[in-house]
Amino acid sequence: MLIYKIFRADEWATLQEQGASDGAPIDVSDGYIHFSTAEQAAETAAKHFSGVEGLTLLACDADVMGDDLKWEVSRGGALFPHLYRQLHMTDVVWSRALPFDGQAHQFPKELE
Repeated sequence: MLIYKIFRADEWATLQEQGASDGAPIDVSDGYIHFSTAEQAAETAAKHFSGVEGLTLLACDADVMGDDLKWEVSRGGALFPHLYRQLHMTDVVWSRALPFDGQAHQFPKELE
């Protein structure tokens, strides 16, 4: 199963350069890396990244993460995937630009 992480340009650059990342500042402060399912990703973008340009959407393999990935109740009582370790480049299946068109982020066809 694929799960999704939205990274700002500097966060994505760090993961690419170092091969691993503790995530965004909110991930570091919460002690886990926040992910979304395909159904949750657009709402996550609208809620936490409204108007932000230069984002990258990462699709990651939940099965590779094993027991370090926990499904926990979050926004609206829905289960969200949370990773309790660093994110590794080897977890990333693909990445796509997440352009902002002035109203909303435009998700790739893979999530439609």
